[in-house]
Amino acid sequence: MTAALIRTIQVGCKQLGIDQDTRKALQFELVGKESLSEMSDAERRKVLDALKARGFKPSSRGGYKRAERGDIRLIHVFWKALGDAGKLKDPSRRGLNAFIRSRFGDAWGFVPTDVDQLGDDDKINTVLKALKDWVKRDVPGFDWGRIAR
Repeated sequence: MTAALIRTIQVGCKQLGIDQDTRKALQFELVGKESLSEMSDAERRKVLDALKARGFKPSSRGGYKRAERGDIRLIHVFWKALGDAGKLKDPSRRGLNAFIRSRFGDAWGFVPTDVDQLGDDDKINTVLKALKDWVKRDVPGFDWGRIAR
């Protein structure tokens, strides 16, 4: 529960526009500790309750919602396949978001903070094509049969 609570608190602060210094001051005021990692789960829940009192509404799935669109879910499938094949420095969601920012950020001008927030079909297809080509090139034995064509 520790990691999930920490993530939820961080998402709540982001949603409410609370910067790191303000968050630490709030935590110190509430439980006498600035660091989330030094708190017990009960203390973290106290911080989370304070964020909820300020208007934070956590999603039922934690910090991230599952991608609604099949094409965005396919981006995650390709990223996982590359990670499982050992082709990525950071196979996490954070790594995927960093890949998209570094690969497409200059051309697009703006990249959402999370891949699941992509809404432009052309941008989604550009990411899909890049990852699909990478999987074809570097992931021998990828099960293409599970991908609806």
